[in-house]
Amino acid sequence: MTVSSAPRPKMSLLVPLLAACFACLTPLSALAESAAQVEAPKAAAASVTVAYVKQSRMVGQVAISGTLVAKEEILVFPQVSGSTIDTLQVDIAESVTTGQILATLNDRTLTAQLAQARAEFARAKASVNQARSQIASAKASQTQAKAVLERAAALRRNGAGTQASLDQAIANEQTAAAALASANDGLLVAEAQRQQAQASLDIASLNLERATLRAPADGLISARSGQVGAIATSSGEPIFRMIRGGKIEVEAEVIETALGTISVGDPASLRIAGNSNVTGTVRRISPTVDPRSRLGTIRIAIADNAKLRTGVFASGEITTVERSSLAVPTTAVLTERSGSFVLVVSGNRLEKRGVTVGLIWNGKREILGGLAADEVVVARAGAFFGDGDTIRPIFPDIKAGAGASE
Repeated sequence: MTVSSAPRPKMSLLVPLLAACFACLTPLSALAESAAQVEAPKAAAASVTVAYVKQSRMVGQVAISGTLVAKEEILVFPQVSGSTIDTLQVDIAESVTTGQILATLNDRTLTAQLAQARAEFARAKASVNQARSQIASAKASQTQAKAVLERAAALRRNGAGTQASLDQAIANEQTAAAALASANDGLLVAEAQRQQAQASLDIASLNLERATLRAPADGLISARSGQVGAIATSSGEPIFRMIRGGKIEVEAEVIETALGTISVGDPASLRIAGNSNVTGTVRRISPTVDPRSRLGTIRIAIADNAKLRTGVFASGEITTVERSSLAVPTTAVLTERSGSFVLVVSGNRLEKRGVTVGLIWNGKREILGGLAADEVVVARAGAFFGDGDTIRPIFPDIKAGAGASE
């Protein structure tokens, strides 16, 4: 069987048709390639947030933590031992004034000792008077002996007296002189005994006075360890602990590297556990550092002591310096082995520039050298770029020079 087929188109007709199609596509591909070449540079320039270098308020602070302590603590000990405590007249947390009675001790023994000392003083005083009388008598005897000696000597010279009488007169006069010297020495001994008796009397009187414990200064009673009936002794715990003037302050430890930046009088902002924030000033800086912990101690006086208690935890910051300086965001400053640097934006190109940095405050870094006001730097992601890179800067809302220091 013979099968018939449709006639195929001749190749001579297809070639011109394909050529015409390729001719039409060539301008389109060239146009697309040209457009890609135009868009390529724009795609390579990344959008980067930048910031202006401007004057800002910079504050240097040192963080601290510590404990509330008494500015000055007074220990009240009994100054006489062996007596029992009769009364305790103040309690913890009471304010007292200078001379106020805090406690009394049993004074019966002390009263008897005072009476004994008074009697001994009276005896010593009488001995002094007696010694003075003996001196007066010895002087009179010596005067009489001298007169007798003078008469005996005159009689002997005239031949009316005997040598024996003269010798006896001389001996009597020497005896009278010795008696006067002894009487004078006796007065010195009596005076010494009187002074000793006076000292004993003063001690007995003072001990009796000390049987009443009084506040040595104005203050606040912070502790009371005495009990009625207990035997008072100065070798154990004090009967009372006082806070002079009720003044409480913070004792804090600071690392040695920061201790040198703190000065007496620097202001401090403190947070007291269980209380609202308070302010204070550095009152004292320890001249030594613990060689083991490398910490130094400071004392901070608190402006308002109301409702504060010793032993409570406190934390805060000490302001060591406050000034207006050029600053950039902290994220703009990068660090490498050679030092700190920023990427300065000039047009749309970056310049790597070394800077000298200072304080960090509120997300800003102080620039001490290397930049000028109103220059523009990469604010973030600077680690992904380098010197000479091209970027598309995104400027902040605040214009250069607008707004003064913060």
